[in-house]
Amino acid sequence: MPLPFAGIRVLDLSTVLSGPIAVSMLCDQGAEVIKVESAEGDTSRMIGPAKGDLSAMFIAVNRGKRAIALDLKSPASKPVLEALLRRADVVVSNFRPGVMARLGLDDAHLVALNPQLIRMSISGYGPDGPYQSDKVYDAVIQAAAGVSAFHREYGTGAPSLLASTLCDKLTALNAAQAISAALFARSRDGQGRRVEVSMLDATLAFQWPDAMYNHMFLDDAPPLLPAFGATSRPWKTSDGHVATMAPLQSEFVALCKAVGREDIAADERFKDIPSRRRHAAALRETLEQAFSVLSCEQVLAQGRRFGLPIAKVNDLDEVITDPQVQHNDSLVAYPHGVQGRVRLARTAARFDGQATPIPGPAPHRGEHGRQILTELGYDEAGIADLIAQGALRLPA
Repeated sequence: MPLPFAGIRVLDLSTVLSGPIAVSMLCDQGAEVIKVESAEGDTSRMIGPAKGDLSAMFIAVNRGKRAIALDLKSPASKPVLEALLRRADVVVSNFRPGVMARLGLDDAHLVALNPQLIRMSISGYGPDGPYQSDKVYDAVIQAAAGVSAFHREYGTGAPSLLASTLCDKLTALNAAQAISAALFARSRDGQGRRVEVSMLDATLAFQWPDAMYNHMFLDDAPPLLPAFGATSRPWKTSDGHVATMAPLQSEFVALCKAVGREDIAADERFKDIPSRRRHAAALRETLEQAFSVLSCEQVLAQGRRFGLPIAKVNDLDEVITDPQVQHNDSLVAYPHGVQGRVRLARTAARFDGQATPIPGPAPHRGEHGRQILTELGYDEAGIADLIAQGALRLPA
């Protein structure tokens, strides 16, 4: 059975993470992707451990794509880009607002080139507003959207930054879903659409169900509550850490049984959720002592026996060897040319019970330029002319 996006052509003008991740998800699900880079290449080629011009980050978010290196500021590149746009079903960019227009690719021009084109524009703050021209990276949006304030350092209360590009990834998920919705709508009415996703809006939507739920009610607001209860945390054991989450009374009882302290559940201070909130510090101290004398394996076995939501806190190396990760075949290793074997996480979605195929390799900078131009009808003289004008860069 063909993959869902088989036959869909995506032109990826985006860089670094938010756009490339979104497009890589479409690529995993069957789309044919051409990535357009500058002569210098995508910045992500330089982030993380690398072999040549292929870094770990670049491989992860550009797997399976073909690449052409064009100087979009060169007038000679515009006919190439327009030819690619006419053939595309989707174009994805994450330039700052106004850049596409300065390149001669404003939305009206894109519609004129290809009325059925889905035009996905990703930005930091949105297409307009007081911050529209600000340069943005993940940490900036973590600060603006309240992620940094919500994840305060234990003990000091100082705001912190998650050591992961959370906002880029959230934006990518929103963008991929929105592109899918736009393609579905086009299958009904034949119309292309402009779709805009900002990192700020994507992160706020992510924050709202829990981190921001104290800001939900506007009239006669109920008392403020912590986003996580006293039992939603990692616990230090005698040989590592486990994490639990026990919002239901039955789960709290299971937690107490798992550490051999059924008496905790019977304590009047901890008899229900409001009581546990009021006496959270005492509950944490009591449970910390109970966990500290048990090994991870002991508390995991007991927790599972009594129906407690619990998991071992895996170190990064342990994630790879985790029994469930291995059972799910979540990670795949495959040859990647002169770079040797690489390991990637498979795309999470399965169709008809089948994991998606192993992705193709990520491209070297400009690797497929000659092939792509030949498909567009350029001959050797035309390709040489683009090189001479500085519009095209081919691999050395």
